[in-house]
Amino acid sequence: MSQNSVIIRPVSTEKSFRLIEKENKLIFIVDPKADKNSVKEAVEKTFNVKVEKVNIIRSISGEKKAVVKLAKEYSAMDLASKLKIV
Repeated sequence: MSQNSVIIRPVSTEKSFRLIEKENKLIFIVDPKADKNSVKEAVEKTFNVKVEKVNIIRSISGEKKAVVKLAKEYSAMDLASKLKIV
Protein backbone atom coordinates (compact mmCIF):
# COMPACT_ATOMS: atom_id res chain seq x y z
CA MET A 1 0.00 0.00 0.00
CA SER A 2 1.50 3.35 -1.00
CA GLN A 3 1.84 6.16 1.54
CA ASN A 4 -0.38 8.47 -0.52
CA SER A 5 -3.28 6.02 -0.40
CA VAL A 6 -3.10 5.37 3.36
CA ILE A 7 -4.20 8.82 4.57
CA ILE A 8 -7.50 9.90 3.04
CA ARG A 9 -8.15 13.18 4.92
CA PRO A 10 -7.75 14.89 8.30
CA VAL A 11 -10.72 15.17 10.66
CA SER A 12 -11.81 18.59 11.90
CA THR A 13 -14.31 18.25 14.74
CA GLU A 14 -14.54 19.76 18.21
CA LYS A 15 -13.01 16.62 19.67
CA SER A 16 -10.12 16.68 17.20
CA PHE A 17 -9.40 20.35 18.08
CA ARG A 18 -9.32 19.45 21.77
CA LEU A 19 -6.88 16.60 21.06
CA ILE A 20 -4.69 18.90 18.97
CA GLU A 21 -4.51 21.53 21.70
CA LYS A 22 -4.23 19.38 24.83
CA GLU A 23 -2.71 16.05 23.82
CA ASN A 24 -0.64 16.81 20.68
CA LYS A 25 -2.75 14.37 18.63
CA LEU A 26 -4.25 14.49 15.14
CA ILE A 27 -7.08 12.40 13.70
CA PHE A 28 -7.08 11.14 10.13
CA ILE A 29 -9.54 9.08 8.10
CA VAL A 30 -7.41 6.27 6.67
CA ASP A 31 -7.78 3.44 4.18
CA PRO A 32 -9.83 0.52 5.58
CA LYS A 33 -6.91 -1.86 4.90
CA ALA A 34 -4.31 0.30 6.69
CA ASP A 35 -2.72 -0.90 9.91
CA LYS A 36 -0.94 1.05 12.66
CA ASN A 37 2.52 0.63 11.15
CA SER A 38 1.50 1.80 7.68
CA VAL A 39 -0.31 4.84 9.14
CA LYS A 40 2.73 5.72 11.26
CA GLU A 41 5.07 5.41 8.29
CA ALA A 42 2.78 7.44 6.01
CA VAL A 43 2.38 10.30 8.52
CA GLU A 44 6.10 10.44 9.26
CA LYS A 45 7.14 10.51 5.61
CA THR A 46 4.32 12.73 4.31
CA PHE A 47 4.54 15.44 6.99
CA ASN A 48 8.19 15.06 8.15
CA VAL A 49 7.29 14.49 11.80
CA LYS A 50 8.00 11.79 14.38
CA VAL A 51 5.01 9.73 15.52
CA GLU A 52 4.97 8.44 19.08
CA LYS A 53 1.78 6.34 18.97
CA VAL A 54 -1.11 5.39 16.67
CA ASN A 55 -4.57 4.17 17.70
CA ILE A 56 -7.08 2.86 15.17
CA ILE A 57 -10.85 3.31 15.59
CA ARG A 58 -13.71 2.05 13.42
CA SER A 59 -16.53 4.60 13.30
CA ILE A 60 -20.21 3.73 13.19
CA SER A 61 -20.36 4.94 9.58
CA GLY A 62 -17.71 2.36 8.64
CA GLU A 63 -14.77 4.73 8.28
CA LYS A 64 -11.44 3.89 9.82
CA LYS A 65 -9.91 6.66 11.94
CA ALA A 66 -6.33 6.89 13.11
CA VAL A 67 -5.52 8.93 16.21
CA VAL A 68 -1.86 9.90 15.80
CA LYS A 69 0.16 11.19 18.74
CA LEU A 70 3.18 13.22 17.68
CA ALA A 71 6.49 13.19 19.53
CA LYS A 72 7.03 16.04 22.01
CA GLU A 73 9.42 17.93 19.72
CA TYR A 74 6.67 18.34 17.08
CA SER A 75 3.51 20.41 17.41
CA ALA A 76 0.14 19.06 16.28
CA MET A 77 -1.11 22.66 16.13
CA ASP A 78 1.59 23.59 13.60
CA LEU A 79 0.82 20.56 11.45
CA ALA A 80 -2.93 21.26 11.68
CA SER A 81 -2.38 24.81 10.50
CA LYS A 82 -0.32 23.51 7.55
CA LEU A 83 -3.21 21.18 6.71
CA LYS A 84 -5.60 24.15 7.07
CA ILE A 85 -7.85 22.47 9.61
CA VAL A 86 -7.25 25.12 12.28
